[in-house]
Amino acid sequence: MKSEFTPVDWVLDSNIYEVNLRQYTQEGTLNAFKQHLPRLKEMGVEVLWFMPLTPISVKQRKGSLGSYYACSSYTDINPEFGTKMDFLGLVQYAHELGLKVIIDWVANHTGCDHEWTNTHPDFYKKNEAGEFYDQHGWDDVIDLDYSNQHMRLEMIESMRSWIEAYNIDGFRCDMAMLTPVDFWMQARKALQPTKNLFWLAELDPLDNPDYMSVFDAAYTWRWMNAATQTKKDGAQQIHHMKYVLSQYLNELPQTACPAWFTSNHDENSWNGTEFEKYGEMALPLAVFSATWKGIPLMYSGQELPNLKRLAFFDKDVIEWKERPELHDFYSSLYNLRKSNKAFKSLAANESCLFLGNNVDHHILSFIRRNEDAVVAIVLNFSPYHLPEVEVASHEKGNFVEYFTGSRRQFNTEHIYIEMPAWSYQVWIKQ
Repeated sequence: MKSEFTPVDWVLDSNIYEVNLRQYTQEGTLNAFKQHLPRLKEMGVEVLWFMPLTPISVKQRKGSLGSYYACSSYTDINPEFGTKMDFLGLVQYAHELGLKVIIDWVANHTGCDHEWTNTHPDFYKKNEAGEFYDQHGWDDVIDLDYSNQHMRLEMIESMRSWIEAYNIDGFRCDMAMLTPVDFWMQARKALQPTKNLFWLAELDPLDNPDYMSVFDAAYTWRWMNAATQTKKDGAQQIHHMKYVLSQYLNELPQTACPAWFTSNHDENSWNGTEFEKYGEMALPLAVFSATWKGIPLMYSGQELPNLKRLAFFDKDVIEWKERPELHDFYSSLYNLRKSNKAFKSLAANESCLFLGNNVDHHILSFIRRNEDAVVAIVLNFSPYHLPEVEVASHEKGNFVEYFTGSRRQFNTEHIYIEMPAWSYQVWIKQ
C-alpha cells in the first residue's frame, strides 16, 4: 500500500482541535466562537476542525436541533450558526492568526429532506418499495448512490464551492469507509488543482488500508479500544496495546499520520468523557497522543477539562472558565511538537522506536529521533508508584526532563527513573 499524495507540509508537527459549535458558546454561533481564537492560538492549536456547518434536515430530526450529520444542503450554512459572511470572516481571522481550518464532510448520506431529494431523486439508493433508506438503520438520514456518476460530480463541485468561497484548508471525511475509496481518489484529484488540502478520514487505517492511498491521516480506533481495555484490566492488556501500536508503525505508508485521541463528539456524548473512560490515565494518554508518530486530535472543552457528556441533538453549553485548568498542559505539549524536530520525520521505523524497560506490564517507553534531535518518553499506565524503572536508553548525553527541568546524564545502555502512579516524563537531548 502506498499513498498517491504527499501530505501538506504543515501537518507533520501539527495538531487538530474539533469545534462543536452548537455547544461551544451560549449563542452557538460562528461569531461567538471567533472570540475564542486568540486563546486557542495561545494554547498552540493549529488546525480547527468544524463539525458540519451545513443546515440540518427537519424531516425525521432527532431532538430539538437535530444531528449535524443529517444535512439538507451541501452548500449552505446552517442559520443556527450564522451566515456565509460570518464563516468567511472567521476563516480569514483564523488564517491571520496562523491557524488552518478544515470542515466535516458527510458524503455517505444526507438528511431525509435534503434538496437533492426533490431536484435529483436518482442520486439516492432506494429499497424494493422505491423509497429512500439508510442501510445502517439510522432513521434520520438516507444513503446516496455512488454508482451515479452525475451525483459524484455534483458532490465534488459542492466540496469545491467551500474551497473557492472560504479558502478552507481541508476536509475531515465522516465515516469515510462507507463511501467508495475510488470516489475519494476522484475527489482529491479533481480538487488538487484548486488547492492542496489536508484530508482526514474517520476510519481506522488498519481496518481500511486501501483508503490510505488517498487520505493523509485517519483515526486510531484500535488503539483507543486497546487503551480503554488497558485502563479496565491493567497489566494484562498493555502488551496488546503495544502490539497495536506496532501495527500502526509497520503496516501504514510512511507518509500516513494516525490521529490519536481520547475524546471526540461521539465518544463524549455516547461513551463518556475521557475522565469517565480513563480516569487518571487521561493525561498520560494525552502526552502519548502528542509524542507518538502521528497527529493529536483534541475535542472542544478537553482543556477545561470538561467532565460532562454533551447532549448531541439539543443545546448543552460547555461551561467555560476564564483560564482552563489544562491550558498550559496542552500548550506545553503542542510547543514541544512544534519546537523539536524529532517530531517532524515521516520515516516510521527510524523516527519512533520502543524502548525496553523492566516493568513493561505497566510502563510504555519509546524514543523519537530525527537526525540529532532525540526525545525519550516514559509513561506509567498503572496506579503504582514505581521507584526504580530501568529503561534502555540507546543514547548517550545530557538530557532535560521537559515538564520539570530536571537534568541527568544518559549512557548507551540504560537509565533508572522514578515513576509515580499515572505519571509521564519527556526527556530531551541537549
